[in-house]
Amino acid sequence: MKERSDPVRPDPVLSTMTRLSLVAFLAATTEADFAGVRDAVGLTDSNLSKHATALETAGYVAVRKGYVGRRPRTWLALTPAGRRALKTHVAALNAILADAGEQLAP
Repeated sequence: MKERSDPVRPDPVLSTMTRLSLVAFLAATTEADFAGVRDAVGLTDSNLSKHATALETAGYVAVRKGYVGRRPRTWLALTPAGRRALKTHVAALNAILADAGEQLAP
């Protein structure tokens, strides 16, 4: 196994598949409405709300509330910090896989 002087580590905030899926979905768009994110990622309203709050607290997701007509709406967007965190997290996962490939090679 090759030693890395400064290993990139996976982001603990993105360590769950749910949050990783949520951030990856948001990375493909500028902004998405709550219901669209919920349906795309396959979560309940409550579960999405909890994960969105955790990501907002980490500074990875911006939450915007407003109205469409008289109906309240919530939109989610990945922040620049969230995009950097996703990129770093994916790089760390790729490094882990590359190391595993080196260890598993005959």
